[in-house]
Amino acid sequence: MTGTEPVLPGARTHEHLRNFPPVSDWDNHIEYDAKAHPRKVPHSYMLIPTTCFNCESACGLLAYVDKDDLSVKKLEGNPAHPGSRGRNCAKGPATVNQLDDPERILHPMRRKGERGGGEWERVSWDDALDDIAGRIRKAISEDRHNEIMYHVGRPGEDGFAERFLTAWGVDGHNSHTNICSAGARLGMSLWTGFDRPSADHANAKVILLLSSHLETGHYFNPHAQRIMEGKQSGAKLIVVDPRMSNTASHADVWLAPWPGSEAAILLAVASYLLRTRRIDKEFVRRWFNWRTYLEELHPDVEPDFEVFLDRITADYDEYTFEFAAEEAQIPAERIAEIAELVADCDGRLAAHVWRAATAGNLGGWQVARALWFVLALTGSIGKRGGTSPNGWHKFIPHGPNKPEPHERWNELTWPREYPLATNEMSILLPHFLAEGRGKLEVYFSRVYNPIWTNPDGFTWMEALTDQDKVGLHVALTPTWSETAEFADYVLPMGHSSERHDTQSYETHAGRWLGFRQPVRRVAMDKLGKEYTDTRDANPGEVWEENEFWFELSWRIDPDGSLGIRRYFESPYRPGEKITVDEYYRWMFENEVPGLPKKAADQGMEPLEYMRRYGVVEVDTDVYRVDERPVTESQLAEATADENGVLRTPVTPDSVAPVIGEAGAVGLKHEDGTATFGWPTPSRRLEVYSTSMRDWGWPEHTTPGYIRSHVARSEIDLEAGELVLVPTFRLPTLIHTRSGNAKYLNEISNTHPLWLNSVDAARHGVATDDLVRINTEIGYFVARVWVTEGIRPGVCALSHHMGRWRLHPGEGSRWVSGMVELSHPDGEHTWLLRHKGGVAPFESSDPDSSRIDWTDPGVHQNLAFPVHPDPHSGMHAWLQKIRMEHARPQDRYGDVYVDTRRSAEVYREWLGKTRATLGPGGKRRPEFMMRPLAPKLRGYQVDG
Repeated sequence: MTGTEPVLPGARTHEHLRNFPPVSDWDNHIEYDAKAHPRKVPHSYMLIPTTCFNCESACGLLAYVDKDDLSVKKLEGNPAHPGSRGRNCAKGPATVNQLDDPERILHPMRRKGERGGGEWERVSWDDALDDIAGRIRKAISEDRHNEIMYHVGRPGEDGFAERFLTAWGVDGHNSHTNICSAGARLGMSLWTGFDRPSADHANAKVILLLSSHLETGHYFNPHAQRIMEGKQSGAKLIVVDPRMSNTASHADVWLAPWPGSEAAILLAVASYLLRTRRIDKEFVRRWFNWRTYLEELHPDVEPDFEVFLDRITADYDEYTFEFAAEEAQIPAERIAEIAELVADCDGRLAAHVWRAATAGNLGGWQVARALWFVLALTGSIGKRGGTSPNGWHKFIPHGPNKPEPHERWNELTWPREYPLATNEMSILLPHFLAEGRGKLEVYFSRVYNPIWTNPDGFTWMEALTDQDKVGLHVALTPTWSETAEFADYVLPMGHSSERHDTQSYETHAGRWLGFRQPVRRVAMDKLGKEYTDTRDANPGEVWEENEFWFELSWRIDPDGSLGIRRYFESPYRPGEKITVDEYYRWMFENEVPGLPKKAADQGMEPLEYMRRYGVVEVDTDVYRVDERPVTESQLAEATADENGVLRTPVTPDSVAPVIGEAGAVGLKHEDGTATFGWPTPSRRLEVYSTSMRDWGWPEHTTPGYIRSHVARSEIDLEAGELVLVPTFRLPTLIHTRSGNAKYLNEISNTHPLWLNSVDAARHGVATDDLVRINTEIGYFVARVWVTEGIRPGVCALSHHMGRWRLHPGEGSRWVSGMVELSHPDGEHTWLLRHKGGVAPFESSDPDSSRIDWTDPGVHQNLAFPVHPDPHSGMHAWLQKIRMEHARPQDRYGDVYVDTRRSAEVYREWLGKTRATLGPGGKRRPEFMMRPLAPKLRGYQVDG
């Protein structure tokens, strides 16, 4: 490295060896062609950074762009990235497979026949944009704003979709979150006001993980690195998971409980901490809303902290090790073992739960709430080696002229029945449309595949083929999918090295901002080659979303009369349409603290710096933000209420902040100090939730245990019933985004049903036997794998296979099989049957003829009804199933469903809700984060 280059996190060097080429060589890096060995044939590359898009880690990548033909030869880790530090899992380098996939979509396509009929014609971008813009403009002009919906699976840039939807004046943001993480979000939000954890694994004394995190967790590559660093430094690793994962194999203690019992285990640990007083008393005294706890639950006692400790200890006495052991079906001494480890953590307990139990069970959100109870009692929240909220370790900048929020509320996504849902109730959309709650004029599905990903996919299919319910369906996707087959337009969008985004995630106790960029376009810039927009740099006519949304918004409001166009004008050229370079130039110059100076120190402009390094580190060692002092200016404007909450005046036109309540700026403590605190109603950690009380659930105001719909008491093992866990990942695959990555499919390409030997013996089945798995609405046929890697009474089938296609020209042949759909017992009964598995095929990629795997997997999600948790809105994924031997007419991969029964189960679970308005007729607690949050008056129900 030269003396002017920064020290990069992953760029370890030795006297003669380097992990990465020095930054000074990135514009002209020479490598020899390995295929020409032993001859030395040099190639000159530009190394251009971007970020991976195959999970939510946003790890850094370096693209090797051949300077001769601008082809991307490979992608490796970016050593400048503080989160991934130059290290990537298999999915990062496999991005090159996605770029070179011979089956990717290269041109805009328009449907010719019936939806799902497989007839398409190529169309120009101009024709597609004019049609879509015209429909949106008409809907907005006729005040049908709620008929426009954008449904996203994996967000690219935080806040970008919210930007254009707010500018349009629509409350049309929809997401995948209630099939992903809504349960964990509610449990944590009630405690902290933030909705995601950020564990400081590397500095922990004890690491407590629910489910697997080394190979398949939320940010598994950055977290896996730091979990192993923590272990190497002596940390004890506890894993709670009914399945033996790679993570569990590294654990000091592995508990395999009955699914849904995890909250009981955690509450038993909390009860032990309270009984033994092995707690951080000063942290609890300062930050718990313990006075409210006493006022609400023990109004007759003295409001004294020691009294509080005595009362809360007694309140949790029922959660003994023996009680938890009975619920979990594991020995009590194993629970006592982890309780002792936790009690000895010295405030350095790094814990994480995201999906797993919180996503699988009725009441699963209480698992996250119980986990944060343990964290709070040990004083591990926000400390070095502990667990912080994600908002401390995440950074979201915005572009110029940010639109002001409107006051519309769309009950297709935020229905009254679910006021505490942490995100949109997307799984219920087809049921709401069927009930006549609304309709859609324009529906965008963006990097999302609800027919395959969501439960009850046949009900989605019925909705998407009904043009009275969905007028125009636009699929924004790089590749064909089960849902794209039922679109009116399929518009090709770029992969991770073909587009712009900024991303930032909670990988460790610091903050960074990554810059995803189209690497060929950047290379063209450096080489002085001309282009108009990113389409000129990408293959075919593949575009990037940001430029697409700029252009579409401009066409929706061509003369500015709708008030939309002004939000897409250049900050540097008044009245002209903004370019993507101008958008990020303004952002990096004005919204990223420290970036302009870092760039200037290297003789660069901020945009130039980000194009060079692909990332900037904003902060390091971010801890105890709750103790950050309230500023003097805030104190001068604020008044403390009776609980010490510092508030400034608000009006109905005030805008809810990203976190917390409008006007609340901090907490005045009894010692006279004033700090930021927590963005909850009390600005404290809420062991008692007034929001649960006010929105109709007084029995759940404190951390507790809700027996799951698949609790042991609900399962009759002798009648052939089992719990099906359908939510574990194959380590290398995320098929919604990387099903077209051939190297990943080569690694993981079988789809067995995990079954313990005890259950196999009881059912009389062996490995490779076909079984019929009966659900509430139908059945599917799978192949058994007998293993000791899963606890008895539970079976498991990964949710990352089962891809299919209806027509030869659609879908990825690397991973999907051809199927036919029929209605064997009437219009609302469906049978999916495979006509063939994965097989070699001829294409421009010679590897396609070398495919040696055949299993496309089983699309189990089709046979699952919706199970929306009545509190969090989370779809409870775990299924009570009945297993039997496959019948003579069954074939591997068969899925049968009756959607009339799907509707009945939907109504049964809807009946669990209470549809309560909050104080003053509010739809939802204001402090809970909400995409596209409206002005305060939008929270009020009309009248």
